[in-house]
Amino acid sequence: MNTMQAVRLHGIGDLRVETVEIPRNPRPDEIIVAVEAAGICGSDLHNFRTGMWMSRTPSIPGHEFVGRIVAAGSAVATLVEGERVIADSRVTCGTCDMCSGGRSNLCRSIGYVGEVIDGGFAPFVRLRERQVLRLADQALSPTVAAMAEPLAVALHAVNRLAPRHGEPIAITGAGPIGAMAALLLKHQGFGPLLIADRNSDRRASVTRLTGAEPVEVTGIQAPLLCETTGSASVLAAVLAQMPAGGRIASVGIFHERGDLDLNRIVEGEIELVGCAAFSDELHIANELLTPLSSQLSQLASEPIALSEVPAAYAQLVQGQAPHIKTIIVPA
Repeated sequence: MNTMQAVRLHGIGDLRVETVEIPRNPRPDEIIVAVEAAGICGSDLHNFRTGMWMSRTPSIPGHEFVGRIVAAGSAVATLVEGERVIADSRVTCGTCDMCSGGRSNLCRSIGYVGEVIDGGFAPFVRLRERQVLRLADQALSPTVAAMAEPLAVALHAVNRLAPRHGEPIAITGAGPIGAMAALLLKHQGFGPLLIADRNSDRRASVTRLTGAEPVEVTGIQAPLLCETTGSASVLAAVLAQMPAGGRIASVGIFHERGDLDLNRIVEGEIELVGCAAFSDELHIANELLTPLSSQLSQLASEPIALSEVPAAYAQLVQGQAPHIKTIIVPA
């Protein structure tokens, strides 16, 4: 068999399931991975809706996935065939000042798997050795292992928030990153936690898993806040209510521009910090998958097939998915 089915993005709003060639014959520094499970990310939906990161079309999306190495190039030194690996979504130059300074998530020419190179919404994917990390727990379920990358994103946001023990922490958005941030904060002993989301099912799920108090956006007055919705109106609302000296870590991808009360930031000495993907947190997230596996598994949908992905995109764009994380099994 020389072909496989894959999901490909051809343009804004144009997602298709098509027959493509199976990647073979890895170059010396490449591996071929048989994808076991992949997750749909909010940035996948953002690219689908806006084309913001389209650098080549058609392309196979998917940067959150786990799989098993089925072929390795002659120069691959740290991995062997048969090992299970998780994806490092970042495609970096490795030489710019940001990369050499330990901030590769801010690489001057950064791209991402699923955009500048084909991703995991297919049974097989070709990657460079440095694009993957050996799965710490080789026996972990594919559903949980596929969440390593978004868990690293959530961990980076938590680290940027720099929480303080005993102080209330609010999270706007009970999607995957918001839910995982809440799980991480609880695991690390921070809180009390507050969670706001207009989707009552998702908010209830996070409340049940973390003990967070469900609140409305208009009722948030916590000194620390993690913003995951990517809604300009939500960010403006929480900024207006933020106590002086507070901090907001913003990780959601915005679809629109908005107006912020900049004087509120100045006069209240409020810190608004951006959170771009992750720096070195993937290694830590890899180790956290096992202790958090029970909770993470409860965030996931029943796995869907590649043929169901376009319909899943439509449901997610409308905010109608009852579950928090959509998982694909490409095989």
